[in-house]
Amino acid sequence: VQLQASGGGLVQAGGSLRLSCAASGRTFNTYVMGWFRQAPGKEREFVAAINWSINSTAYGDSVKGRFTISRDNAKNTMYLQMDSLKPEDTAVYYCVADYQFVTVVSPYWGQGTLVTVSS
Repeated sequence: VQLQASGGGLVQAGGSLRLSCAASGRTFNTYVMGWFRQAPGKEREFVAAINWSINSTAYGDSVKGRFTISRDNAKNTMYLQMDSLKPEDTAVYYCVADYQFVTVVSPYWGQGTLVTVSS
């Protein structure tokens, strides 16, 4: 599966952005999909994941209650709604897909989209 992330940009603290991840290739709804992010000088961090087949979502502790992950299988697209953004959310955001769990060693990654939150 090929992944293409978009929607990043510059936003003020407290603002919102919505990221999109368009998938192509093999059947979209057979994968678990998610988002990771990586800030300069830091390790890649889990943000959120969604398993459509069992209607399950998961979030990293730092984004719980502020970010919402969703997917539209008809459009082969996953979304990350980011609200109440903080400067520490600044990072390159990557969409990822795997067969059961998304991790830093998952096989399918998008190219990343930069989110910058100004204070």
